[in-house]
Amino acid sequence: MRRSLLALGTIGASFLLISCASDEQAVVLRVSAASSLTGAFDAIEAEFESENPGVDVQYNLASSSDLARQIIEGSTVDVFASADTRNMDKVSTAGFVDGGSDVFATNSLAIIVASGNPLGISGLADLADESIVFVTCDPAVPIGKYSQEVLTEAGVDAQADSLEENVKSIVAKVTSGEADAGIVYVTDVLAAGDAATGVMIPDELNVVAEYPIAPIAGSKNPDLARRFIEFLTSDAGTRILQRFGFGTGR
Repeated sequence: MRRSLLALGTIGASFLLISCASDEQAVVLRVSAASSLTGAFDAIEAEFESENPGVDVQYNLASSSDLARQIIEGSTVDVFASADTRNMDKVSTAGFVDGGSDVFATNSLAIIVASGNPLGISGLADLADESIVFVTCDPAVPIGKYSQEVLTEAGVDAQADSLEENVKSIVAKVTSGEADAGIVYVTDVLAAGDAATGVMIPDELNVVAEYPIAPIAGSKNPDLARRFIEFLTSDAGTRILQRFGFGTGR
């Protein structure tokens, strides 16, 4: 019996060593991506890892302005996917882009309100109503800048009741009932499903948000970073992005 227990212990230890070795062999690809890409990039991760055994894609999802700042301050990143060209330009100007960046997706804006639109919000002009709790982001954040642009274009002076960290925080405030309305990406309204309702913004007032992506200088896995970017623009990557409501130019 003692010999059997010793044998089992040896087998267990060997299995543990094999498991640890397998974990150590996984190649980590660190991708900093705009929070509005969350759903699509989760699906991208699953398919990319399936096609590239031994690769572990790890995301840092936040506002593009926060991600750009982190990269410039020295955060370890292989790929940066921004929700605007402005923050990508900051990273590029600071010398952190390896080569150039490419726009891989586009988006547009919509007003997000509680499910069923109980307050009957019909357009941007309603956001100026002081009885409406309207939330947005600081203009340093892409969705905050885009929102400011469409409100200015519409001639609407809507005062925000709070400035949220990123677009996902706007969605959370509205779906939880803490806010009545916010301006988000069309893809965020789709992702919210039955928890929210979208009010469309006319094309002549809307913006086309361009999403650039780039490999980051100093990456430990530059070839893998480029392979990930190539996957996004492949037929498989394009299908996933379109499924989540993004435009891809294809």
